[in-house]
Amino acid sequence: MASTIKFLRLLADPTRLRLLLLLEKEELSVAELQDIMGMGQSRISSHLAQLKRTGAVEDRRAGKNVYYGLPELNGDSVRAKVSELTRTLARDLPEATRDRTALKVALRKRQDKARAYFDELAGKFGRTYVPGRSWQALAHTLIALLPPQDVADLGAGEGTLSQLLAKSARKVIAIDNSPKMVEFGARLAKQHGFKNLEYRLGDIEKPPIARNSIDLAVFSQALHHAIHPEAAVASAQRILRKDGRIVILDLLSHRFERARELYADHWLGFSEVHLHQLLEQNGFNKIEVTVVSREKESPHFQTVFATALK
Repeated sequence: MASTIKFLRLLADPTRLRLLLLLEKEELSVAELQDIMGMGQSRISSHLAQLKRTGAVEDRRAGKNVYYGLPELNGDSVRAKVSELTRTLARDLPEATRDRTALKVALRKRQDKARAYFDELAGKFGRTYVPGRSWQALAHTLIALLPPQDVADLGAGEGTLSQLLAKSARKVIAIDNSPKMVEFGARLAKQHGFKNLEYRLGDIEKPPIARNSIDLAVFSQALHHAIHPEAAVASAQRILRKDGRIVILDLLSHRFERARELYADHWLGFSEVHLHQLLEQNGFNKIEVTVVSREKESPHFQTVFATALK
């Protein structure tokens, strides 16, 4: 009985309960727990030490890393108690849903073994001059490889991306809420002879596009301007056909408050977990969210890339 009472006292603390819920699913390092829970290293380590002293968790060293997890299942084990008790307790824990999504993001990062290589490769790209090599040329090449499809560029602005997409798309519908942007983009498209590119005035939260009519919906640095980003993502889901793809390119969450005044940003970017949740909550699957770049100049904006299928 004494051990059970001790265990219940451990679960009475929300942070320790969150830790046990996560470690029930997967062994995790302190660094991974920091990312998932959004807490400092010392706070997490302190709670883990308490859990370890009572036998609620155990650690395992793998090279330079230390992973924490629950003891193996045997009789009246901690794992069995966690499974039994946390189902009820977790219902009253508001962070539980977010933690589950954050865990998915953390495990995807761990499994993406090629990421470190590509990060290094991306860091080298452009440092050394090579005639004819540029990000612009690479973008033109990759977009040309896209199959013919119907595309919605949501929050298109003057439509630079729309015009690139129009080179290989069956049809591109560019949506923007600025009459001047729409007028300018339409005029530019006509000058360049893009008959498959149409500009429409509208809000990305309620785009004037028919339901189930689009193969690819793109938000390129547009979602942080939406008052209700969840409504914009829901609308993208509505206009996509079955197996259609959504692509979000936006700022990673930051603290540069002046962006609201300088760039009319409504949101100061989005965390990887937030974007994953937005996609998950709207029924998307095969979700991938990755930070793809970091600017060298202050305030060092970072770009996050998210994609998923309907």
